[in-house]
Amino acid sequence: MTLFDRFRHDAGADWHDYVGHAFVRDLGAGTLAPAAFRYYLEQDYLFLIHFARAYALAAFKADTLEDMRAAADTMRMLLDVEMKMHVTYCAGWGLTEQAMAALPEDKANMAYTRFVIERGLAGDVLDLHTALAPCVIGYGVIGTALERDPDTARAGNPFAEWIAMYAGAEYQAIVRDAVERLDRLWARRGNEARYPALLETFRAASRLESGFWQMGLDHAARPRQG
Repeated sequence: MTLFDRFRHDAGADWHDYVGHAFVRDLGAGTLAPAAFRYYLEQDYLFLIHFARAYALAAFKADTLEDMRAAADTMRMLLDVEMKMHVTYCAGWGLTEQAMAALPEDKANMAYTRFVIERGLAGDVLDLHTALAPCVIGYGVIGTALERDPDTARAGNPFAEWIAMYAGAEYQAIVRDAVERLDRLWARRGNEARYPALLETFRAASRLESGFWQMGLDHAARPRQG
């Protein structure tokens, strides 16, 4: 059992509420309100900027050159590859990079990104990667689950490309690297005395991820201003 497997098992409802959130179910069914998804995409652009900062912090906190290089490579990938892919994808939803960059952060976005960075600042690199895991690894778990689910809508699903992106080989390689990195960090820095605090970090991050999904649904449910 990997450390990630142990975390998600022991996180219980916090994990299941995240990966099985109504937002995720509606993605699979193709019934998610377009306004909810657009708002999620807008905020996710801002989210990626802060996650790049988190990986810069991971490089600073790393205690081996291997982990420093891995964190630096991930930061470059976020800034130079994933954000460009995100902008290209968002263009299909009528969103421009300039417009997204000018948006205010939603409080749910601020809550999760600042939590991750705070755990990295207050703790060590294992604390930081534990806080990152529900996002980095969780999106791969969600994408794979939706891809394999026979109830996922295939034809005409406007979110099929999003599902394919996170279920695809390129992202799944990122997931495997993140799982292996957690295990390496646990072997060097972890012990059973630390596990309860790490688990609580993982559970809190999972709850904040659920809040990120709910942010989109809440935005779509708000009455439009005249």
